Amino acid sequence: MRGGQRAAGAPVRQFTNCRILRGGTLLREDLWVRGGRILDPEKLFFEERRMADEQQDCGGCILAPGFIDVQMNGGFGVDFSKATEDVGSGIALVARRILSHGVTSFCPTMVTSPPEIYHKVLPQIPVKSGGPHGAGVLGVHLEGPFISREKRGAHPEAYLRSFEDNAFHDVLATYGALDNVRIVTLAPELNRSHEVIQALTAQGICVSLGHSVADLGAAEVAVQNGATFITHLFNAMLPFHHRDPGIVGLLTSDRLPPGHCIFYGMIADGIHTNPAALRIAHRAHPRGLVLVTDAVPALGLGNGRHTLGQQEVEVDGLIAYVAGTKTLCGSIAPMDVCIRHFLQATGCSVESALEAASLHPAQLLGLEKTKGNLDFGADADFVVLDDTLHVQATYISGELVWKAEEAGP
Repeated sequence: MRGGQRAAGAPVRQFTNCRILRGGTLLREDLWVRGGRILDPEKLFFEERRMADEQQDCGGCILAPGFIDVQMNGGFGVDFSKATEDVGSGIALVARRILSHGVTSFCPTMVTSPPEIYHKVLPQIPVKSGGPHGAGVLGVHLEGPFISREKRGAHPEAYLRSFEDNAFHDVLATYGALDNVRIVTLAPELNRSHEVIQALTAQGICVSLGHSVADLGAAEVAVQNGATFITHLFNAMLPFHHRDPGIVGLLTSDRLPPGHCIFYGMIADGIHTNPAALRIAHRAHPRGLVLVTDAVPALGLGNGRHTLGQQEVEVDGLIAYVAGTKTLCGSIAPMDVCIRHFLQATGCSVESALEAASLHPAQLLGLEKTKGNLDFGADADFVVLDDTLHVQATYISGELVWKAEEAGP
């Protein structure tokens, strides 16, 4: 009650001269904010008989929900899979730097590592609300080590694991406490994976399928047991085949639970996925597409050698490889770049491109009542964009947290 009273007494801010992304449409309406939430102006006028305390002209810009990145391995020299005495300072640095790319919430992602790394790092990455200090942390995404050796990609083979007789006990022994975990990527063809999927989802953890040689049947069983996501579609999985489309076939499967929406991550950096493949996925199942960066620690650093967990990475131009190989190992494209490339490559609407980075990841994580939209009552996390979808400003809880130098008020 007191929180509601405080919000009612907070100043009302009105963002004018803008186009708001709401309900899949860009609307020429004002955005009203109070106490960190989106406000219904009709209730303000007719029930409280109040007007705005502050007005801000947005110069005709687009106001979209803050972007949510559910797969980010690090950036700006910070490696989330490295055990240090102060993991939190690295998380804080990345959280601050991604504000300039419109990201207001993210899932720090750890790649396959030895158990002692998980035990040391995971307790140091708690869920945290965003603010002037940086983007919010929604929970950790654990990608591996329960994945396919054949499709391990940049994950070190020495630390891959399978499930033994007491499958979920193996998970706990590997990761330690799961309190800070939001997503786990695993290969559904591994023996006893269905037990693990059921146990993880029972704890509210999203299970994603990836780094896998699973056929469609195994993937469908995984979804029937609770899996809801596919990690970087097309990458590190069997290629589509007309007699057995593999995990890719989940996009149009008729054997999923009734009303069940399967979500899938896409790395739209211009490197990982051919534009034709982007178009195929989007046209087959647009509602499930979630843009992810899969950013590596080399994001923002330029050419040279860097790390990704236990591996050494070499960046050459726009491509990051496992050093000494031609194996791709994540991206160095930030979220706003991925959105612009996705828009150009697919020819989709601006609204669809923006929702793939906001509404869809929020729905995946069950956060759509507060994140990923600008509906009344939602968190006032939003990004101000020009017509070319370049970020002009970023707001969290209705407060300005980043602004482009050349941008107006």
